[in-house]
Amino acid sequence: MTGVCGCCGALRPRYKRLVDNIFPEDPEDGLVKTNMEKLTFYALSAPEKLDRIGAYLSEKLIRDVSRHRYGYVCIAMEALDQLLMACHCQSINLFVESFLKMVAKLLESEKPDLQILGTNSFVKFANIEEDTPSYHRSYDFFVSRFSEMCHSSHDDMDIRTKIRMSGIKGLQGVVRKTVNDELQANIWDPQHMDKIVPSLLFNLQHVEEAESRSPSPLQTTEKEKENPAELAERCLRELLGRAAYGNIKNAIKPVLIHLDNHSLWEPKTFAIRCFKIIMYSIQPQHSHLVIQQLLSHLDANSKSAATVRAGIVEVLSEAAIIAASGSVGPTVLEVFNTLLRQLRLSIDYALTGSYDCIITGGTKIIKEHEERMFQEAVIKTTGSFASTLPTYQRSEVMLFIMSKVPLPSLHHPLDMAGKAGENRNRLTQIMLLKSLLQVSTGFQCSNMLTALPSSFLDRLLSAALMEDPEIRLFVLQILISFIDRQGNKHKFQTISTISDISILMLKVDKCSRQDTVFMKKHSQQLYRHIYLTCKEENNSRAHYEALYALLALISIELANEEVVVDLIRLVLAMQELAQVNEDNLPLYGRCALYALGAAYLNLISQLTTVPAFVQHIHEVIDMRQKEAPYMLPEGVFAEKPRLSRNLDRLGPEILFRQSKISEVLGGSGYNSDRLSTPYIPQLTDEDRLSKRKSIGETISLQVEVESRNSPEREERAPAEEITYETLKKAIVDSVAVEEQERERRRQVVEKFQKAPFEEIAAHCGARATLLQSKLNQIFEITIRPPPSPSGTITAAYGQPQSHSIPVYEMKFPDLCVY
Repeated sequence: MTGVCGCCGALRPRYKRLVDNIFPEDPEDGLVKTNMEKLTFYALSAPEKLDRIGAYLSEKLIRDVSRHRYGYVCIAMEALDQLLMACHCQSINLFVESFLKMVAKLLESEKPDLQILGTNSFVKFANIEEDTPSYHRSYDFFVSRFSEMCHSSHDDMDIRTKIRMSGIKGLQGVVRKTVNDELQANIWDPQHMDKIVPSLLFNLQHVEEAESRSPSPLQTTEKEKENPAELAERCLRELLGRAAYGNIKNAIKPVLIHLDNHSLWEPKTFAIRCFKIIMYSIQPQHSHLVIQQLLSHLDANSKSAATVRAGIVEVLSEAAIIAASGSVGPTVLEVFNTLLRQLRLSIDYALTGSYDCIITGGTKIIKEHEERMFQEAVIKTTGSFASTLPTYQRSEVMLFIMSKVPLPSLHHPLDMAGKAGENRNRLTQIMLLKSLLQVSTGFQCSNMLTALPSSFLDRLLSAALMEDPEIRLFVLQILISFIDRQGNKHKFQTISTISDISILMLKVDKCSRQDTVFMKKHSQQLYRHIYLTCKEENNSRAHYEALYALLALISIELANEEVVVDLIRLVLAMQELAQVNEDNLPLYGRCALYALGAAYLNLISQLTTVPAFVQHIHEVIDMRQKEAPYMLPEGVFAEKPRLSRNLDRLGPEILFRQSKISEVLGGSGYNSDRLSTPYIPQLTDEDRLSKRKSIGETISLQVEVESRNSPEREERAPAEEITYETLKKAIVDSVAVEEQERERRRQVVEKFQKAPFEEIAAHCGARATLLQSKLNQIFEITIRPPPSPSGTITAAYGQPQSHSIPVYEMKFPDLCVY
């Protein structure tokens, strides 16, 4: 029998004998290297035999596994690894199929050592670049098995760690093998991403959060490499770094689901860490896709707990800061629209006290402090987003936010559904103005006309006249943020009358042409609202400090000689307001206005550097320090204000005199006539329709000019005696006339907006004909040459000379007359 067996063995195929010879009698001796070299040489010489070698090795390995001969299993895998590394022929595809079958067999084993052995072999295979593509290879089993290994719950801590690390390495190998090969299975499909990403996050969350993390970690130490969390982070970074534009959504969605399922939004530390890894790993131009995914997820969780929504918004804020180096995307206003919509929903929840919970399916009672925390998070995120935008987009965002603020107007009053509606409008106004303040902080714009267009400024200043003191304070702070372009506002946080303002180290720049144009257009509007804000009875110390900072910044940033004169008139009018007290201001308000005037005049006098002006201001301040400290900021704006009820018996020496200031500044080239004229603000609401001259307004102005220049108005009315009753009647009549004029102008504009084109054309044609006839009469009177002595102009031969038609007698088309 021995001879027969030997004879049969000699007749076996050569590849089988070479494979058998690499196995020693004792598995502890390891692979027979010389025989392994012979097998490798044979495989390279006869590549068509490679698939049979693989099949035979696979058969032996499966038999050894079933017989628990693990030593021979290790030898077989080592041989397979060496053959894979050495052979890169076209026939390797069939060999790989046998190899993957053996790896799958090891991964199916319950022995941790065999699982780790199979993973290591797969990782080596993943690093091989194949010369020929494979059309039918599938890695579904390996994705599932490696993901399962990442969630290992083995009793032994060391073994559990090794299995999890092997699973992470296996997933990393699958990604490397398939991500760049279009012929392989698409690893970015949701069925694969839903397994890979949660497996990596599961290992990532089981580590203590480090205080600081590098966006792109460098070489790690051996100890760190043994940590599943560090390995999972590197794998996740590699995965996201390879993601193309169309794959970002499939990679981010499992992250959001994982954070939802494990309630990881509420502590928000891990969620922020995850998205920092994501934002630093993906290509910068894809950042806005992550932002859009987070916004969509926020909308989907609009009825979740406030802590969950706050966590999502906090993550949004952190992601927006990182996205600044890339792009926030083209749909900028959609980002802010989503945030403001969530803000309004939160306000509704806070007012109603409950909402329908999407998780439990019932009604959930809200906690007011949690909703307030969410609202503050939304406001902070709004500012974070805005800080990443260029100037022109930031201006659009501010206009967009301001358009959402519910404000009363002449033709569109606020809808007040009782007390609840009033509270809702107030909270919405406060939250949106807070958001606007966040956006305006740090805003730099060289042209104030573009930074504060009329449509924006009108709505903002209309909020400055509201009864709520908190809203008025926000408006003042927003104006300060806009005007302060040199970074001086923190130097005016406290009101004081320092003798030398050089210690403030103010950054003063010359007023530009654009700033001059802006002040010519909007200065009176600003002054009026500042003056009316001072008349509010419920102003606090913060309001007066904001008013002082606003006046000071206007003087530094936007002031020319005309603006300085108007500001001084305005402050003197505020002093007059406190002195006369027709509005019955509280005692603190009157003292605060005196103190505010002293502080500002002290500042502006030193900025103008007119010695006589500075001397007068310092004399009045010194006199107040002696006799009326309650009229200086150091006494009024202290923790315990020093007030006095003797404000009705003040001597002229402790008041700033308009005549004296006009005299000293007039001698230095300032407009003394304007300085001596008291400032009187407009007492009627601003007509928003008059901000832009329309065709109808132009025609109405023509009618006014014609009516005022008519002969009937040339006759002067006899002078009448001016009495108190006459003045009172004149004021009442002027107000009524202004009301009628505003209504007439509104009707004209409405007519030109809604009337048919033919009617408008006929109206304009009639006006044009009338104007042309008037011009013809003027030209005939002023340009017609005097007649010759003989009555006619004759040529040399006695015949009348022919003239061309003069320009002023030509009949122009109607459309050319304007």
